[in-house]
Amino acid sequence: MNRQSQAAVLFLLGAALLHAGTTDLYLRYVKSGLRPLVLAAGAVLIVTALATVRYERRRAKEEVPPESHPEPRVSWLLVLPLLALILVAPPALGSYSATRTGTALQEPLAYPPLPATGPLSLSLVDYAGRAVYDHGRTLAGREVRVTGFVALDHDGTPYLIRMALNCCAADAQPVKVALSGSIPPVLQPDTWLTVTGTYTPRRVEDPVNGGPIPFLKVTAAEPVKAPRDPYDESWNN
Repeated sequence: MNRQSQAAVLFLLGAALLHAGTTDLYLRYVKSGLRPLVLAAGAVLIVTALATVRYERRRAKEEVPPESHPEPRVSWLLVLPLLALILVAPPALGSYSATRTGTALQEPLAYPPLPATGPLSLSLVDYAGRAVYDHGRTLAGREVRVTGFVALDHDGTPYLIRMALNCCAADAQPVKVALSGSIPPVLQPDTWLTVTGTYTPRRVEDPVNGGPIPFLKVTAAEPVKAPRDPYDESWNN
């Protein structure tokens, strides 16, 4: 590709990053805190593309253009991934990836105090950490409410899952909570549920990596829309 073509690709890539950063599309790729960097990268690429075009036009006026040869048209296929980024929003990682990856539950650095009254609305990662590493001491006798998507293990065990990430979707790993009690009779993988239930000391080992998977005894379950940010960023905070 000549420099004009390279500038066009840079411009399209910058526009794709700006489009992702000004919408929720960027959340499919990176954690929410990286939005300013996505926008900055898009702006830099667009400025670079415009500067390249200006430089090439100025040079063309000042110099006799050398004899050129046509570039292979196949190089323009590089534009297709950029158009896909702009036009097609990829789905967040779901049950297929989660059931093939071991749980990534990590011991929390601390257990923040919980409200003294009312149902506890916890992130799934927070519930799992307290249930496993704090042995449910802050959960015993309390009604809890967590949200995640459904996955079914190879033996039919239903899990509620959130994909946790450090930086971007490429490093996302599942944190799993197994369900018991009043489980809905029909569970579709990747359906998002808000589950109300109580802590139980029961746990199993993840069949993929042997990691701990706590249980939640379900008393009620309600289908909900997928959240704006489908990934959980609290596990490494």
